[in-house]
Formats: sequence, C-alpha cells, structure tokens
Amino acid sequence: MFYVNSRAIIERFSGDETEIILQRRTKPDSLFKLELPGGRIDPFESLIEALIREVKEETGLDISKIEDVETRVDTAGMNPAFEVECLKPFAAYQTIKGPVDSVGLYFRCQATGNLLEIGDDTSEIKWMNVKEVRDLFRQDPLGFSDVDRAGIKYYLKFKGLLT
Repeated sequence: MFYVNSRAIIERFSGDETEIILQRRTKPDSLFKLELPGGRIDPFESLIEALIREVKEETGLDISKIEDVETRVDTAGMNPAFEVECLKPFAAYQTIKGPVDSVGLYFRCQATGNLLEIGDDTSEIKWMNVKEVRDLFRQDPLGFSDVDRAGIKYYLKFKGLLT
C-alpha cells in the first residue's frame, strides 16, 4: 500500500505567542499519540480539498487561510480527461522505513470555528503553545505520531525553537 496525505499546521497568534492544533489519534495503529490534523487524500481529490475536508472532519474547524495557496496552478480546461495541480507546501515528508509507505505535504494555515470534543478518529483536540509543544517533543518524541514526528520537528526548527 502507498498513501498520499495532506496535513495541516493550523496556527493562531496572540502577541508574540503562537499556538497550533494538536490532537490525539484514536485509531489502533497510532493509539493516543499526539498528531497534527490531516490524512489520506481520496482518489483524484486535490491536496487542498483533502486538507479542508480532513481538518473539518477531525477538528470541526474551517480553513480560512493557507500559506502560499496563491502559488497554486492547475491545468483545468486544457484537457478535460487529465488535470493536474501544482502548489507550494510548507514541507513534505516521505516514510523511508516502517510498516506503511507514504508521502505527505504539510500546509501552514489558519482556521475559524469551534473545536470538536471528539472528531473523526480523534480526541483531545486543542490549541497548544508551540513552546509547550517543543518541551513535550524534547521530553517524549515517541509520544507524537510516527508520521508527524518529522513534521513537528521541521516546524519547530523553522520557528527557531529547535537547534
């Protein structure tokens, strides 16, 4: 099996503080590990459509802004039998060892709405200060989902919180 995923780093800002959404996965394959919202794209679903759908299903939030989405282009209208989109994600990952072969794209975004108490295979959906995320990551990196461990590390490094 090979999977393609669209994943969200949902940020909100208050002064000089940044928070992101983390949740716990309730699926047996990554039981109760912290993760970012997102998941597999459906056949022929665009990465952006999958991102919006997955965030809504898992958190209840509506994506209001996606960083660099204005770079997106597609070939719609050129050949109705074959269309492609091209865009700039925040980061990309590929599993290089493990039980599941997958590739995924992370998008930095913002969202509106109210968080669900329990989402689609998720619980404990909450905003967390990125410094708290950094501290949790340093204390127990294996407490984060296998797929998102590298994405969170990449994000924290980007924010200047990991050296």
